[in-house]
Amino acid sequence: MAYPRIVENLIERLTKLPGIGRRSAERIVFWLLDNSREEAHGLSEDILKIKDNLSFCRICNNLSETEICMICSATNRDDHTICIVENPKDVLAIEKTGQYHGSYHVLLGAINPSEGRGPETLRISQLINRIKNQSIDEVIIATDADTEGETTSMYLTQELRPLGVKVSRIGVGIPLGSALEYSDISTLGASMNSRREILVDN
Repeated sequence: MAYPRIVENLIERLTKLPGIGRRSAERIVFWLLDNSREEAHGLSEDILKIKDNLSFCRICNNLSETEICMICSATNRDDHTICIVENPKDVLAIEKTGQYHGSYHVLLGAINPSEGRGPETLRISQLINRIKNQSIDEVIIATDADTEGETTSMYLTQELRPLGVKVSRIGVGIPLGSALEYSDISTLGASMNSRREILVDN
């Protein structure tokens, strides 16, 4: 015996979310049924607000409710350093360490040819324009320590070195194949402090 069609439709939609299988989707549906209409309405409103009211910062591509995000708007940040990350969640991970006080640039992805993502799909040209138009002394590459992140790091290094800025890579502490968002605060903080300059042979 199947659930009513409206329940099955919601379960099917929920299973499209990352990490949600059918059993988890069923639990969510019955949680919604057990709670008040106001709770369900509030949840649906918040989901719509994310789509309607959030956008990417015009300067760094971080998530923001305004044209320019809070970090880019802050006057107490070091605007001579840019930390390059793959996703907005990586910005939050680094901010939690309290070890970095510069600006960011979010690529919104990493180079992955098997999935059709090349350099042209990332916000690299925007980054290069920022470096050319601002007084940037150092660029820190903080992409993930997996194959895509390392590929992106190597490509960025080749593109950025001719611009005359110091290019460094976050250092010890991040295991190969891991993502920044899953690193604990102390490990990520140590990685920021032990970053190394990337040198390229001519």
